[in-house]
Amino acid sequence: MPEEKEITATRKRHGQGEKHQRQARIILAGNPNVGKSVIFGLLTGKYVTVSNYPGTTVEVSQGHTHTGNRKALIIDSPGVNSLIPMSEDEKVTRDMLLRERPDSVVLVADSKNLKRAMMLLIQIAEMGLPCILDLNMEDEARTRGIEIDYKKLQTLLGVEVIVTVAPERKGIQKLKESLEKSLVPLIRTHYGDMIEKSVEQLSMLLPEAGISKRSIALMILAGDESLADWLFNNLQAESIRDIEEIRDQAQSKTRESFSHTIGHIRIKQAEEIATSVQSITPPATGILAKSLNQITLHPVLGIPVLLVTILGFYGFVGKLGAGILVDFFENIIFARYLNPVIEKTVTLLIPVSFVRDMFVGQYGIFTMALTYAIGIILPITTTFFIAFGILEDSGYLPRIAVLSNRVFRLIGLNGKAVLPMVLGLGCGTMATMTTRILETKRERIIATFLIALTIPCSAQLGVIFGMLSTLSVRVALWWAGCLVFVLIFSGYLASRIVPGEKPDFFMEIPPLRLPKMGNIFLKTLSRVEWYLKEAVPLFLAGTFILFLLDKIRILDRIEHTASPLVVTFLGLPAKATEAFLMGFLRRDYGAAGMFTLQRQGLLNENQVIVSIVTLTLFVPCLASFFMMVKERGIKTAGTMMAIITPFALSIGGLLNFILNRLF
Repeated sequence: MPEEKEITATRKRHGQGEKHQRQARIILAGNPNVGKSVIFGLLTGKYVTVSNYPGTTVEVSQGHTHTGNRKALIIDSPGVNSLIPMSEDEKVTRDMLLRERPDSVVLVADSKNLKRAMMLLIQIAEMGLPCILDLNMEDEARTRGIEIDYKKLQTLLGVEVIVTVAPERKGIQKLKESLEKSLVPLIRTHYGDMIEKSVEQLSMLLPEAGISKRSIALMILAGDESLADWLFNNLQAESIRDIEEIRDQAQSKTRESFSHTIGHIRIKQAEEIATSVQSITPPATGILAKSLNQITLHPVLGIPVLLVTILGFYGFVGKLGAGILVDFFENIIFARYLNPVIEKTVTLLIPVSFVRDMFVGQYGIFTMALTYAIGIILPITTTFFIAFGILEDSGYLPRIAVLSNRVFRLIGLNGKAVLPMVLGLGCGTMATMTTRILETKRERIIATFLIALTIPCSAQLGVIFGMLSTLSVRVALWWAGCLVFVLIFSGYLASRIVPGEKPDFFMEIPPLRLPKMGNIFLKTLSRVEWYLKEAVPLFLAGTFILFLLDKIRILDRIEHTASPLVVTFLGLPAKATEAFLMGFLRRDYGAAGMFTLQRQGLLNENQVIVSIVTLTLFVPCLASFFMMVKERGIKTAGTMMAIITPFALSIGGLLNFILNRLF
């Protein structure tokens, strides 16, 4: 048949004859959350480039590795569930395959969900692209009692099948060695006489591309509107009209849409492949493990478990990080040893008072910036990263998402939005970027707005925990209660203002497992490295700005001008103005300023509540704002900022009024 000849020709075309003519281009593809980015990092090493894919806001990572004697470019594509795009991420991945002419596609699959990966492999086979199948997370599959006959699967597909466990680097070297052995999969899918006839007719009208004409024809029949620009740029108007006429005439002869038929046949074939090579033996689960899995997902019993988890988190970060460790670093390491030595050295070496004050003055780089960044924030963020890593590695985070899903449905969001929200507790910039997983523009706008308004990042949250750890439970309850109220209230209003439908919620729940300390250590180390590289320079810049404002006497004027707002309306000391100024650079730096005021005895309990609520709701940090502009556009990001700033101050003023009347 013509299609079989095309596959054979493609396999030959990608054989040894052409492989040494140019640098190999290898695309990593796969479903979301299969460990693809980890595989990419292990293949390419540390130094990679990240840039937007042309014409989109979707970031794509590129790096290099070696395949035999040849250098290869590895491109990490966004995670997809189909190559008939339903989102911008899926369109980017499809366009990569369509336009990049890759020498190989490494399909990274979750060994626990082979059927889902086979859906993609069927489409890659139809594209005529050489492929390697990487079955990742093999250890988790075994834990669930899933056994896969890898040799049978390799024979059935006609491609290399590699088994990996990315966090342990298992199978990575073998995967590297197999990059030169990619072949076009042998599997063939028949969609019925009517669709197959239409595919042949369309293929005769289509131009040559990086993928087979058959696959493009199937996309057209499935109603892929995202191909319109590509067709317009590669075909005459008459040919496009002929293509539309063939599609419409064929579709008019059947009640069932071609999209549904094609999808149904692919699902059935994927199930057949998966069933033929895997066996599932439910693992013998202990009574305790079964009970914990059930309780943590129960809509009522899961709430106490969540509260206990939060209290443990709070105790670890608030007591150990913000209490014991901060006292040790700030009062002993910096105050007793480092700062006195640095001050004496700078005083001896630098006679000019302006320069000397820049280093060791009230707003000095050493006495303020590094003391804040290393002595106060670093111990808190490190303990936060450790605790957050435990929640990730244990499989408990998806359970938090399920428990909070009902609340999120009230504000018109898909349950997937819980993931960016939870990631926002790590970094708001990262969370804003991950709103791409949401399917509609409406969801992405609402989620971005709520992350910017109500979700404190890890460093800020850690400092706030430190403040709360020395105060009564009342303060923590007021702060948390205000955030939950604002989240629901503002989300509810946003869901009514931004048009669109409420999406469905689907999420795979992994089993609870004991966290691996090696994984937690590596994650914490990576995040601390990120903090030192990304946050500390902003601390230095922010301190230098304060120093200049103080020297030219603008800081006093700002404090005086803001006094009616900060002192009278919010009920805070005038020095709190500095913390709000620094909040524009980084939220955690602003929180550190409030933390210092509290430790100096300048804030009572009511003022602590007002300050941390206002600062949490205050404008996002500079990096997050830039990401908002990048993802949502300058107009939408500017509108969000214009709403968030007065809203946060209004909530703070209202809270100050209520607390002063009640207590």
